[in-house]
Amino acid sequence: MNTLDLQTDGLRTINKTLQFEIEKTDWTITSPMGQHAIACGLTTPINVNIDGHTGFYTAGMNQRANVTINGHTGVGCAENMMSGTVRVKGNASQAAGATAHGGLLVIEGDASSRCGISMKGVDIVVGGSVGHMSAFMAQIGNLVVCGDAGEALGDSIYEAKLFVAGSVESLGADCIEKEMTPENLAILTDLLQRAGMDKDPKDFKRYGSARTLYNFDIDKADEY
Repeated sequence: MNTLDLQTDGLRTINKTLQFEIEKTDWTITSPMGQHAIACGLTTPINVNIDGHTGFYTAGMNQRANVTINGHTGVGCAENMMSGTVRVKGNASQAAGATAHGGLLVIEGDASSRCGISMKGVDIVVGGSVGHMSAFMAQIGNLVVCGDAGEALGDSIYEAKLFVAGSVESLGADCIEKEMTPENLAILTDLLQRAGMDKDPKDFKRYGSARTLYNFDIDKADEY
């Protein structure tokens, strides 16, 4: 295991090392001190453990790397992630997984408002609850919430799938409860297993688009 100390090495040096020192695959970052933009722009299949709380945009633009935050994280964790895995052992602030195109984001605690905003293919699993306007304008991908969801869940949603085990304070515009088909149940079961969540898939309800706010052609569903 290779160790980088943010207090002594500095943020720019740490991110540059993680991006270009490709022969070493296992890293630990100590003394994160709530700094912003830690472990951003990673493009190789390395493992990064951050020991402590982080600030905004941790693991943003991630590709292929596996990043674990052993603490809480600020706004925009895993924003615009393309692939790989980001795991938050604590809670996440607003807009976790915003605009992310792929990969798996796991938040073991709670996520604040706008979790999964404009998600474009990412899978997000939250062990606790999410705040208001989560999955706002979510285009594609899956959001799994093992706890409760706040106001206006899935507002202006496109074709993303939302799975919630607890209560939903309210649904946003064009978001409705939908049938849990065997295919959906299989997707949910797989995501819970991959995230390490000990929850019964049968406890969840599914929500999605009523398809009334945009022009939708079922024959072109894969193109949206």
